[in-house]
Formats: sequence, structure tokens, C-alpha cells
Amino acid sequence: MTAAIAIQGLEVVFDRFRALKGVSLEVGEGQSYGLVGESGSGKSTLLKAITGLAPVASGTVTVNGKTLGKTRDKAFYRDVQMVFQDPYGSLHPRQTVDRLLQEPLAIHGIADGEKRIERALDEVGLGKGFRFRYAHQLSGGQRQRVAIARALILEPSILLLDEPTSALDASVQAEVLNLLEEVRRRRKLTFLMVSHDLAIITHMCERLMVMQNGEAVETLTASQLIGHRVSEDYTRNLLRASEGFVRV
Repeated sequence: MTAAIAIQGLEVVFDRFRALKGVSLEVGEGQSYGLVGESGSGKSTLLKAITGLAPVASGTVTVNGKTLGKTRDKAFYRDVQMVFQDPYGSLHPRQTVDRLLQEPLAIHGIADGEKRIERALDEVGLGKGFRFRYAHQLSGGQRQRVAIARALILEPSILLLDEPTSALDASVQAEVLNLLEEVRRRRKLTFLMVSHDLAIITHMCERLMVMQNGEAVETLTASQLIGHRVSEDYTRNLLRASEGFVRV
């Protein structure tokens, strides 16, 4: 399988704090890969390092065969998009949904905006009636659907998902997760997903990495985690803390 994302020996340092300590992973094209661990384990920092938002001290980040430097160009952001944790904070309160979706198209000089906006809204289950609403007129689940539509509007091949449903109610979480999985299969996308919820990760991801204190503890398949076939005590502790978890 060709690697969509390949990371080797990644070190991220903030002042003197080592947030990532020699992390390596590989995500195949079209694969859904999860990152789990307690808060402060380095999961979100890893996503930020990929997007150029965290200072890489050493190691390499390769995306779709291109090893990246310190900066990211427009071509990178057309190919890699991110969905953030907080749908309330990730949408500009003074912009309509239409404006939020038009903005990345204008930045990248894309002409077929109308067609893309209609497709993206339909794909996330909102439709034309939501185009001229503001964020405060939407529910939490609808806001996250808009955030997903905005991530899809440039037709990327990779989505980085940073706890995309943790701010939502349980029933809405399931709807958004099912939507993401449908989109991934339809568009043949690659997902790299952060979550503290083992049930969500095993539902969404084929493989996963367990992280602790900026280090990779072990790499597993979802079925290995579900079956408690793990090697490290830290992973066993995560399972005990989530005892009885089932696939959502």
C-alpha cells in the first residue's frame, strides 16, 4: 500500500519542552488511522506538525510522496484539510455558510465554486437552505457539518480530524461519525483521526497508534484493541479506564 502520510523520527519542541519524541508512523492511501492516548500525549501536536503549525525540531513528514520543509504551500492545503474539535470556535460568527465556503475557493482561485458548494452541502446533509445562515443559527451538529463541508470544498485527499465529535451530544456524534465514514468511502479519502474515545477510534479506524507523553507506545489494529490483544501496560490501563466499551 502506498503511503499517504509517512512520519519518521518526529521531534517537536516548544521552548525546552519536548512535545513529540521521535514518533514514526505510516498511513496508507485510503486508510483511516487513529491516534489515542490521554490529554497531553501529543496526539493533536502530531496533526499540527503535519500542517506546519508546530515547530519540528527533527525528523521528516512526507505527504503523498513529498517530504515537507518548514512551510506549507497552497498545493499542500488543497490536498490536506483539517476538521477541528470545536464547531463553535472554528466558524466565523459574522460570515454566512456561503461566505465560509466561498473563502477557500477564492484563496485557491477555483472557478467552479457554485457546483462545489452545492455538492459539499448536499454531501453533509444540509442542502441549499443553509447557505445564507450564520453560525449562531445552527445547532452544534449542523456547525460541524459545515466545518466538514468547508474541509471538503477543495477536494482534498487527506483529512486530519482532531476530536471532531467530542463537543457534540452522543446521538449527534453517531450521525457525524457515520457521515464522515460515508464521505471517506465515497471520495476514497485518507483519515488521520485523534480521539480519546476508544469506541470511536475502533469504529472509524482500521489501525491506530497509542501515545503517551509524546511517544508512540504501540501500534495496533482495531480488532486487536477490541479483543484486548495488546502488549503494553499503558494500553491496558486505557482499556481498563474504558471498560466495557463497544463499537458505536
